[in-house]
Amino acid sequence: MSPGDWAGRALSDVLDRAARTRAETGDRFPLYADPATGHWTTTGRGAWTGGFWAGLLWLRARHTGDADDRAAAAACTARLAGWVEADTAARGLILWYGTALAGDDAGARELRAAGARAVLAALDTGLGLVPWGAAFGGPRLLARVDGVPGTVALLATAGPDGVRAAASHLHRHLDLCLGAGGRTVPAWEFDAQAGWRPCPEPPAGWSRGSAWLLLAVADALHRPEVAGTAPDRLRAAAERLADVWTRPCTPLVPPADEERPVGPLDTSAAAIAAVALLKLARLPGPRAAQYAYRAAAILERLVGEHLTRGMLLDGCYDAQRGIAVRHELVWGDFFLALGLAALTGPAGLLEV
Repeated sequence: MSPGDWAGRALSDVLDRAARTRAETGDRFPLYADPATGHWTTTGRGAWTGGFWAGLLWLRARHTGDADDRAAAAACTARLAGWVEADTAARGLILWYGTALAGDDAGARELRAAGARAVLAALDTGLGLVPWGAAFGGPRLLARVDGVPGTVALLATAGPDGVRAAASHLHRHLDLCLGAGGRTVPAWEFDAQAGWRPCPEPPAGWSRGSAWLLLAVADALHRPEVAGTAPDRLRAAAERLADVWTRPCTPLVPPADEERPVGPLDTSAAAIAAVALLKLARLPGPRAAQYAYRAAAILERLVGEHLTRGMLLDGCYDAQRGIAVRHELVWGDFFLALGLAALTGPAGLLEV
């Protein structure tokens, strides 16, 4: 069976599930769904995941070509506008992924431009990055790997100053977060006296840590204006991070915390990594075929063993606190759909 056969059927299932989710949640944003009932826990503003729900709706609109689906995606994106002025680097996850697949939609284009200007204004030139911020509580001066993907792409749309900020933001996070052997230290806090020090949460073995950072580096390598500042460093970082996902005996679907190998899995981390590897496979280089093969293998495993009625199960929202540890996660659905769409034909993989 060719990838297009199983991937195409799975993509239709995921996007049909998105239509059912839209009917259930209305104007609220799905966050995670119970694996037994499929019922969603939702948020009013979307939290840090709202952009993935909007992005999934744009993927459905592209797949169906239906005017009602397009209108629903546009309306969802418009509801993200309240995040433009929020104090968080997670605006990259929200405003980039919520708008990048919207094509010529004027509202999405305006929202993306406003978000880019706001994130650029939040750059801390002394620290060389956009801080994680205080929008979700806790210390403001954090550097987190989940504040890099989307943020680099969003900044790069804000003219020359934005491009410089995007490169600075990415490289500062690589300075801090990329450890030996591709091991990622996901979060750091800045103290005026002590400087940067690692945070205990998320832990160094957090599966999404390496996936998020790999995705950010892959995105930058497809943006010559950003990668041009240090292309050799980014290629080396991509190889180190990709090795975590491609070396022999590495599980296709990792545990949520590598220090708890018999703990819950995280299919959402695998889906993010698969998309990142597909992006790396679009770049010339001796490992392109390896990356493409591994990405397809991850996606096939997700579909064969973890997809039920269009629900990507066994995602782990927060292993440390025991929250939604075997659930359907909205960003897991998004990255699975994006990866499947890339296997079945032109899908805007490099647009987002």
